[in-house]
Amino acid sequence: MSGGRWFLLVLLIIGGAVASLWRGWLQVPAQWNPWTPLDVKATPNLLTRYKLMRLRDDPQLCEQALSSSGLRVAPQADSPDAKCPLVNALRVQSGDVALSSSFLSSCRLAVSFALFEHHALQPAAQAIYGQAVTRVEHLGSFACRNVYSRENGRLSQHASANALDIAGFRLADGRTVSVLKDWSGNDRDARFLRQVRDGACGLFSVVLSPDYNAAHRNHFHLDVGPWWLCR
Repeated sequence: MSGGRWFLLVLLIIGGAVASLWRGWLQVPAQWNPWTPLDVKATPNLLTRYKLMRLRDDPQLCEQALSSSGLRVAPQADSPDAKCPLVNALRVQSGDVALSSSFLSSCRLAVSFALFEHHALQPAAQAIYGQAVTRVEHLGSFACRNVYSRENGRLSQHASANALDIAGFRLADGRTVSVLKDWSGNDRDARFLRQVRDGACGLFSVVLSPDYNAAHRNHFHLDVGPWWLCR
């Protein structure tokens, strides 16, 4: 069989498998079915990013994913006529870890934060310290401003509650790890922070750390906007 016919055969097989999945004729585990809702507690895989992307324009699907997150959230009133409008926003109050304060969040950001907590943050803490993170220290989420608070330019992802800035963590034994103080070097605090940053990169669209620029010397910027960057 010629190369062209082999390629056509492969396309037909893939197309048939996709159609069978969509119609429910082919049964596969939920985490490997691209059309089943995202389960936050399930181990992330190659479909996780795709399932996260589907949440952007589907509030109901996002709410389904959020229901598996373990986060305590409170719906917020819409403000469609504000300078920085918020629609379907939530106030994230806590998860399995405490927060330095509650924060405003889009549904998609809340889902990504829950994934981050379960599959990046806590595994890193157990691997490095043998204990859990009990509190996340953050610098806020929603802020109606341009990128870097410039007078002109595009709006920041913070302006739509699509971004969260994390400054540090408290461990079960009471010690704290700070992005500002502990990022540099090669001790276990620095290794922990780098492992957390790297784990976040698979669960958010943009992750910026002190490696990016001086403006991020004291925090991780995590957002779920349309661009992709990890540094």
